[in-house]
Amino acid sequence: MGHVIVVDLGYGDCGKGTVVDHLCATRDVHTVVRFNGGAQAAHTVVLGDGRKHTFAQFGSGTFRPGVRTHLSRFMVVDPLSLAAEADHLIGLGVHDVWRRLTVDRAALLSTPYHRAANRAAELARGADRHGSCGMGVGATMEYALSHVDDAPRVGDCLSPTVLRAKLTRLRATLDVDGPPVDACVEAYAAFAATVSIVDGLRIEGPCVFEGAQGVLLDEWHGFHPYTTWSTTTFANAETLLAGEPAYRLGVLRTFTTRHGAGPLVTEDPSLPISDPNNPANPWQGAFRVGHFDAVAHRYALDVCGGVDGLALTHLDTAADNPRLRMCVGYDGVTPTRGVTGDLDRQERLAKSLLGSRPRLTDVDNWTAAVQEQLSTAVVLESWGPRSEDKKSTDSAAAGPVRLTC
Repeated sequence: MGHVIVVDLGYGDCGKGTVVDHLCATRDVHTVVRFNGGAQAAHTVVLGDGRKHTFAQFGSGTFRPGVRTHLSRFMVVDPLSLAAEADHLIGLGVHDVWRRLTVDRAALLSTPYHRAANRAAELARGADRHGSCGMGVGATMEYALSHVDDAPRVGDCLSPTVLRAKLTRLRATLDVDGPPVDACVEAYAAFAATVSIVDGLRIEGPCVFEGAQGVLLDEWHGFHPYTTWSTTTFANAETLLAGEPAYRLGVLRTFTTRHGAGPLVTEDPSLPISDPNNPANPWQGAFRVGHFDAVAHRYALDVCGGVDGLALTHLDTAADNPRLRMCVGYDGVTPTRGVTGDLDRQERLAKSLLGSRPRLTDVDNWTAAVQEQLSTAVVLESWGPRSEDKKSTDSAAAGPVRLTC
């Protein structure tokens, strides 16, 4: 098996973690590479023996013996959250979790000060909240853009004097409460002594590149301002691969969801569908559910340049909910790709989509219907949370089908 890039073609929560785990369980995978986002990721993996973990920074293949994790330079690394995650994995029997981790020294460092600034900014928006995860990822990215040389990075954890100076300036600039700077420096020095901090990604075998969030939340192509401070397409992974080929795998649910505010054209509160792994929370807001939105997912395929195949998850949910339908068109604005970086245009598009209404149709065969609407082969079906609940399709045996956009 060569490299695989796993990207969510929705608003996130489509099942990237369980797909990555399945790839690592059934194929020879050396490393799971995280190529965007940070500790706000929530990729739940359930094993056949009942063990369960929600992966945030460690790769979702970590349950599989020998599979390594690399946090790339495109990640926002939160060492304190990483330590808590490691403790949970060790409690579940993954005792070598730290030894299987490498972290790029150029990755941005997320701190309690970023988190406090993130939450203060979100609260100040009042009724116009964007639906932030409240983990400080956006504040970390924003500070790095405006303070390029002062932004703390993972490599600074190796130099307490440099890190102390950067954290002192950071806390004063953001003007937030938080733990003493010296306490943070001590914690991050312990982190640096525990992990392997490296210069770039060294590819030593087949890699699975695990994306965070979804293309419809992309910082440039999502529906601004209800977006993330992260590139959620294939771009970062392909930069890390530096020309090496990879299979582009897009992940979708049989129903379309989003967490918090923003357009969800197919939303239907009457659908009797919930997700215990995605409860409402005070920062993101409610977990919203709608019918499968082929229009939005076609847009995602367009802006990310297409895929070689699709993984379709939650087929068991669709089988249990015959009222679930598919949106094949809008009465209103249909999203189209604009010029990358034109956020004013993306904001106008978001406002227009809030007034669009779905045209729905019944579905007899979900795999066939998704393939027809998206002109792309479904190569993996998921009928439950475990790797054993997944199966490759005839389309996978036939080889990749690339959508040209």
